[in-house]
Amino acid sequence: MSGGRRRLGGVWRRRRPLRTRLALAVTAAVAFVAVGVCAAAYLVVRSALYEQLDLSLTQSARLAAQRNPGEPAGTLAGECRFLAAPACAEVVPADPADDPGRPGQLPVAPAAREVAAGERAPYYTNIAVAGHPARMLTTDYAKGRALQVALRADTVEAGIEEASRWLLLTAVAGVLLAAVLGYWVSRTGLAPVTRLTATAERIAATRDPRHRIELPPPLPGALGREDEITRLAGSFNTMLGELEQSVTAQRRLVADASHELRTPLTALRTNAELLARAERLTDAQRERASAALGRQLREVTGLVNDLIELARDEEPTPLVEQVRLDAVVERCVEGARAHWPGVPFVVRTEGVVVAGVPARLSRLLTNLLDNAAKFSPGGTPVEVDMAHDSGVPEVTVRDHGPGIAAEDLPYVFDRFYRAGAARALPGSGLGLAMARQIARAHGAELVAEAAPGGGALFRVRFAAAPA
Repeated sequence: MSGGRRRLGGVWRRRRPLRTRLALAVTAAVAFVAVGVCAAAYLVVRSALYEQLDLSLTQSARLAAQRNPGEPAGTLAGECRFLAAPACAEVVPADPADDPGRPGQLPVAPAAREVAAGERAPYYTNIAVAGHPARMLTTDYAKGRALQVALRADTVEAGIEEASRWLLLTAVAGVLLAAVLGYWVSRTGLAPVTRLTATAERIAATRDPRHRIELPPPLPGALGREDEITRLAGSFNTMLGELEQSVTAQRRLVADASHELRTPLTALRTNAELLARAERLTDAQRERASAALGRQLREVTGLVNDLIELARDEEPTPLVEQVRLDAVVERCVEGARAHWPGVPFVVRTEGVVVAGVPARLSRLLTNLLDNAAKFSPGGTPVEVDMAHDSGVPEVTVRDHGPGIAAEDLPYVFDRFYRAGAARALPGSGLGLAMARQIARAHGAELVAEAAPGGGALFRVRFAAAPA
């Protein structure tokens, strides 16, 4: 199978469209049923007409036997040449030597001799007499003799022929109706698929995921009972929405990253060009340019590392282990004290174990502590508190700074987002975004809220701790 074609007998043939195949399948199914019903009706009508004729033959044979008991071979009643009513009746002997001198008007088969001899049961057969169709009953009559009774079957044959014509017309009409229904079913049933295909082709041509499939309006009282095709189209629209969000986030990330990298890269180039002419600089100028270059390199390196960390959606499973969360918190606080010597840290911990990657959990808490210390006025503490209510571990980090404005609260975890009060402070705006990503990868929830009495409070709630 390749490119919508299939190989048949060494020749590549293009597959028919799905709509054509569905129309053909529906047409074939309905046509098969219509032809089957008409064929069954034909057999039923034919059987009923012959059954009526056979009943008349049985009654005529009984009357002929009662009225003419023990007659010798020959014609009993009726004009056999025209088979007019009453029925033509002839007596057939078992021995051909006992036949009358003149020949009988009804054909005598060897089976009739067997019935006369008592070697065979009575039977019906179709014959032709004087060019007319007839139906004949051969039954026992007397010892060594059989009785043949025949009736014209013109009316029966005419009825069967007329019924076959009407049934044939009905079958043809059924096939045509099946073709129309098949086309209608394929057109209406596959309309969402056609729109889905057109939308997918349009997206592939324009690379614009904002397109959507038009869905039919929901019927009253049919909420949640859409057909499979409609649900497929709805799922495709949902997928397109997720794709659009992903593409938008990717474009925004690239734009924000390029914007954030532009300033330090420009400064790096300036200082590099300045150091390239070091012979024109004094020792103090060279040292100042060299220190600025090193600082900017660290900035760019940190930003690139943060972007790489944000590109990871989940934690490597082999690195997940049972981690003493209180030990991780104490270790991170010690590092924060060394990094922020002017900020006091107040810690209260409990012995809690969670499943995670120790290095990633350390990065999560370090980012929260750095963010809190950055906004804390001199001398005000950063409070780190651990709780273990109902078996659910929780870590809170609170500062006593200006807090988070209500309009900034929904965006504090967005990449590169910095509130107005934070634009003059160092940082790339990726720390909190990375913290939330690490929390989600560990099945935890990270939220930001205004702290009572002022400041910001970040709460990390983990899944239930293991026993």
